[in-house]
Amino acid sequence: MSEAKKILLIGGGGHCISVLDSLLSSYNYEEIGIVDKRPTMMGKTDSIADQYTIMGIPIVGSDDDLKKLYADGYTHAFITVGSVGDVTIRKELYELVKSFGFYIPNIIDKTGIVSSYAICGEGIFVGKKAVINAGSKIGNCAIINTASVIEHECTIGDFVHVAPGSIVCGKVHVGNESHIGAGTIIKQGIEIGTETMIGAGSVVVKNIVSYVTAYGNPCKEMLKR
Repeated sequence: MSEAKKILLIGGGGHCISVLDSLLSSYNYEEIGIVDKRPTMMGKTDSIADQYTIMGIPIVGSDDDLKKLYADGYTHAFITVGSVGDVTIRKELYELVKSFGFYIPNIIDKTGIVSSYAICGEGIFVGKKAVINAGSKIGNCAIINTASVIEHECTIGDFVHVAPGSIVCGKVHVGNESHIGAGTIIKQGIEIGTETMIGAGSVVVKNIVSYVTAYGNPCKEMLKR
């Protein structure tokens, strides 16, 4: 894939490493920069430059520098702050980036498979060997992480994180801002509510309401959120 553009990755933690690896192996941006709260490379000497890079990519500023960085030609941006049940920071960054006019692409690992009959929003990450099948709809800034499967005709809401190794069977609905823990299996036709957290390794065979934490085999609602 060829992109003669400059892109910012917003957030320099673990999720950034996953996204950056996919970006470097599959996309050809003119320049990549990382935005994070740690010190930047600006004005630093080469001898300490490694402290201000991630996988060789420089940290070029903080959230406060986004407007200037946009003016400097970074027209694309991608949210690389991860989430485990609380998407507040991701939402705030998304709204901030949109307010400055950045284009927010989808980043799909070269080993990921997205059906041409799936409908995807913006800012979506599809990790290594993840699958999104025909007829599914994926909301803005969703994370479809490593080796997870979204089967046919599913609806995955905005800011949902489907963690590694999860299997979401056909016609499942997952509400906005929910988290599907690693290795979860969700039976076909199930509905998961808004802002709900499903614990790792759960087997979901009944609908789960909004604003709860649920886990187990079979998955049960345990706590109100």
